[in-house]
Amino acid sequence: MSQQKGMYFKVEVKKNVTLEVRFLLYLPEGYDKNKDKYPLMLFLHGMGERGDMLDLIKKNGPPMKIEQGYKYPFIVVSPQCPDEELWSVEVLDMLLDEMVSRYRVKENCIFVTGLSMGGAGTWDLAMAYPDRFAAIVPVCGYTDPAGASKIKDLPVWVFHGAKDDVVAPEQSVNMVNALKALGSPVKFTLYPDANHDAWTETYNNPELVDWMMGYCQ
Repeated sequence: MSQQKGMYFKVEVKKNVTLEVRFLLYLPEGYDKNKDKYPLMLFLHGMGERGDMLDLIKKNGPPMKIEQGYKYPFIVVSPQCPDEELWSVEVLDMLLDEMVSRYRVKENCIFVTGLSMGGAGTWDLAMAYPDRFAAIVPVCGYTDPAGASKIKDLPVWVFHGAKDDVVAPEQSVNMVNALKALGSPVKFTLYPDANHDAWTETYNNPELVDWMMGYCQ
């Protein structure tokens, strides 16, 4: 039996526009809405999982691991980006607001991670709302290093494949160097033999969850 439920909420964006945001929701084992608050991890998928079929999101990353029986200590929210679109930081921010209002979310323990297009979304969301997150984990993403100063104090662990021929590793290297120049505590893992799939090894690494939880006070 799947541990993830297909969910949605509707949000008005600008004038006379209503979007239906579909997402998978995972609640940690023992979740009790009347007791403790829980950390939350927002996962952003890549370009190939866009559309209106939530099962697509289960192909990679945390949603796949949950389907395989892995138990996260977080509430895990995995939205689906519509066809032909990119991640909207405004919609994602409203989704997080909705999760905080619906569930027992520990607001100083919210994390965002994503792969490829979702790695880019991770960077964009963090730079738009840097005070919202305890730490971020962009995987083989792309971004403009000009925005590095906005997240220089935010814990970041970046992952990329050195042989990536879809998103050049320089996309991560340049951002990491820009952050380091600002005194950031950024961590960087460059897999020497990996192509675009830097996510399988990343999300299978047990140190990642421990690292994230280390920023959950």
